[in-house]
Amino acid sequence: MQHLRVISPAASTAAVRDLLVAEPGATHVTVLAGAAIQPAGDVVEADVTREAVDSVLDGLCALGVDRSGGVTLEAIDTTLSDAADTAEEVVPGDPQDAVIWDEVVARTGEDSRLSISFQIFLTVACLLAAIGAITNSPVTVVGAMVLGPEFGPLAAVAVGVVLRRGDLVRRGGIALAAGFPLAMAVTAVATLAFDALGLLDATTLDTLDQVDFIYQVGWFSLIVALLAGAAGMLALTSAKSASLVGVFISVTTVPAAAFASVALVEGRFAEAAGSVTQLVVNLVGIVLAAVVVLLLSRRARGRRHRLRRLSTG
Repeated sequence: MQHLRVISPAASTAAVRDLLVAEPGATHVTVLAGAAIQPAGDVVEADVTREAVDSVLDGLCALGVDRSGGVTLEAIDTTLSDAADTAEEVVPGDPQDAVIWDEVVARTGEDSRLSISFQIFLTVACLLAAIGAITNSPVTVVGAMVLGPEFGPLAAVAVGVVLRRGDLVRRGGIALAAGFPLAMAVTAVATLAFDALGLLDATTLDTLDQVDFIYQVGWFSLIVALLAGAAGMLALTSAKSASLVGVFISVTTVPAAAFASVALVEGRFAEAAGSVTQLVVNLVGIVLAAVVVLLLSRRARGRRHRLRRLSTG
């Protein structure tokens, strides 16, 4: 269940209340007249099952409440209520599979910004991946995969393509196009420092049997990227965000970018080319799979709406 809180101008409160009362997936409807100060108005609250949230938000936006007042939504961890159980039962579909599109847009929009923290995380992840490759340590490389924040911009690009939101595509594209080159440049400088300190020499990269998957590209590179992109988008759009950790461990975007810098500095141009190819394959595969998952989710949403119309009819 999701807790919905609406600040509504007094003139719109009756319409908001009627909308929520008429929604089978909404319950615990409460109206607090004159409770809102800024912006001024009434506060209307309700608990809404995930399958019904999208249609409720559409109705509220049609009433203009998002412009004249405000709408907030938050997840409810525990609900002990027969009315809530009934609301979840009468709405077709499973709450775990329902997609709240406004939530997806908000989440991907925040995670895709080219911010200082995003760049720091990406750079540190690349440095860790470089050290893991140099020391032939898959554990360190996996740690860098988990730390890398690149899935946010990739998800934003996919959501922007499906919803035709150019702002999301641009935001995610800028974060990737600027973030990776800067992180790779810092990694290259660090590699030069390792050389100068005697921590790295020409023979260090001869025995990388534990981490050679970083630059060895094959069909499984694309298959893993597609599976990771699909799983990542499912985790992002459903109530299973904890699964994103497994997605981060599956893809080699950060390690490939990091090792490309190391290999270039050390004159290993074949390995550098393989790493760049691995990076591109992973980025493209993740976005393609995410787009397909979102398109299928939109089709499923349309089917659920048709089922709801039939059931209420």
